[in-house]
Amino acid sequence: MSSTTTDILLLAFGSFGILIALTVLGEILRVRQPVHEQNPMLDTYMTRVQSWWGMVAFIGAALLLGKPGIMTLFAFASFAALREFLTLTTKAKADHLALALAFFAVLPLQYIFVGLGWTGLYTVFIPVYAFLFLPMISALRGNPQRFLVRVAETQWALMIAVFCVSHVPALMSLDIAGYGDRSVLLIAFLVMVVQFGDLLDFFFGRRIGRRKIAPGLSPKTWEGLVCGVISAMVIGALLSWITPFGVWGAALMAGIASLVGMFGNIVVAAIKRDRGVKDWSHLIPGQGGFVDQLDSVIFAAPIFYQLTKFFYT
Repeated sequence: MSSTTTDILLLAFGSFGILIALTVLGEILRVRQPVHEQNPMLDTYMTRVQSWWGMVAFIGAALLLGKPGIMTLFAFASFAALREFLTLTTKAKADHLALALAFFAVLPLQYIFVGLGWTGLYTVFIPVYAFLFLPMISALRGNPQRFLVRVAETQWALMIAVFCVSHVPALMSLDIAGYGDRSVLLIAFLVMVVQFGDLLDFFFGRRIGRRKIAPGLSPKTWEGLVCGVISAMVIGALLSWITPFGVWGAALMAGIASLVGMFGNIVVAAIKRDRGVKDWSHLIPGQGGFVDQLDSVIFAAPIFYQLTKFFYT
């Protein structure tokens, strides 16, 4: 068994340990609340923890399978997220060909470029080539009604669901001196610090939060955000042994990724409010769809990738 596989197994057991602690905490709070009294916030917290049991198992299995497993998992996540996003956007018959190309040409090509490690191409393919080419396809169909809105929504969908998500497996293509083939562990690090930070932001925000960041848009509070980011930094420092960052570097990278992810969550909340929906889909019971689960990681991934590339390669 390689050292990387051993580290992945240790991370999996550690993650299950954290989830057990969070589950026990939720059950203690549930026991302490008055009989026959409902607590929607606690119920939502417990539902999030329960859904994370399955997510940790899926991500852990993908990490153990190596590059093929990770590429398959995130390509599927991109497809599902793109479908969820475009379902809520303005479209016309003139856009059908552009949408088909987005799903069956742009998305697979982006992941092929990531898999081949063609950094110079996958970092510009969507924001340059796809952004310019797809509007041409729609324009040639001759329908000018709400053209800018239709094009912008398709571009934004590709940016969030494909470009940003693909930067998670792209971490495996980074050549970090002295780190060897352990770059797969950066994916585990990113997902864990962002998602656990988001979960603890939710918990502390409901327990001690007073001042909302964006009233009327998101229930996130400044108190919850600060506690969530600090928690992510602590988790990042504890996980520094799987990174090339060192203890303080890991804490800082975790804090930045968590902070960006939390504000990304607010952006996604604004889009949902604009579309008049609570969840992107009902794929995951009680937790919505892939975008609902990955919104923080989606925004954090390209920032984390670029910082790692700039400072450590």
